[in-house]
Amino acid sequence: MGYAHILAERLDGAALITLNRPEKLNALSYGLMQELDEELTRLEDDDAVKAVVLTGAGDKAFSAGADIHEMAGLSQEQLGERQAFRNRATWHIATFAKPLIGALNGLAYGGAALLSSTLDIRIGCERTKFRFLAASYGRVNSTWSLPVLVGMPKAKELLYTGRDVLVDEAERIGLLNQVVPAAKLRDTALEMAAMIAKNDARMVQGIKRLLHEDIGMPWRERYDNEDVARGTWLTSAPVREGFKDFLARKPR
Repeated sequence: MGYAHILAERLDGAALITLNRPEKLNALSYGLMQELDEELTRLEDDDAVKAVVLTGAGDKAFSAGADIHEMAGLSQEQLGERQAFRNRATWHIATFAKPLIGALNGLAYGGAALLSSTLDIRIGCERTKFRFLAASYGRVNSTWSLPVLVGMPKAKELLYTGRDVLVDEAERIGLLNQVVPAAKLRDTALEMAAMIAKNDARMVQGIKRLLHEDIGMPWRERYDNEDVARGTWLTSAPVREGFKDFLARKPR
């Protein structure tokens, strides 16, 4: 399907979505967010897609965040309606059933920093930079997502100050999983998606669900929830099926 503000590609076992407004630093306009939400819905229903990579067009920005010029031309009623949609879309991204990998090709400011913090895995390059800017604009976001990644003390610092978080610090504090040269960013993210796609999709998605649903629970409850899952909705494959490659390589 053709989109106006994103590019959507199906690859072998994975999908690639590119935020495609480079002339606006891939700002998250209402139209772009609608298309992103629509494409993710399609991908959830596509069993051939096991993981999704999200990146931005151009060499400057993953995304500069919300489209402020667009917002400035709206009435309070329109702003409220669109904010309600954005809230639903953000939660959809955060709870997307399949692994989401960010290939963060440049700056991720404001709403894009929030979006980044909801992804499962974030890969950056020398151009990657974050700013959690809500407080500087008289707004609030990321209080529920950022502490899970970087811990409460660092989350407070970044949310209170809105300062730059450069790539080396971002990797050190857990905001990035890894850093690679910009020229290798897309391939690295797609290689990781391919590694995930080789695994049992039901188990990968079940692991994601357990990890997310158990946030904040005591350790023993997390253990018990995993045990219950194994006996109910996340039962294991038969041994000969699950270990067929091993058994083929090393017959008795």
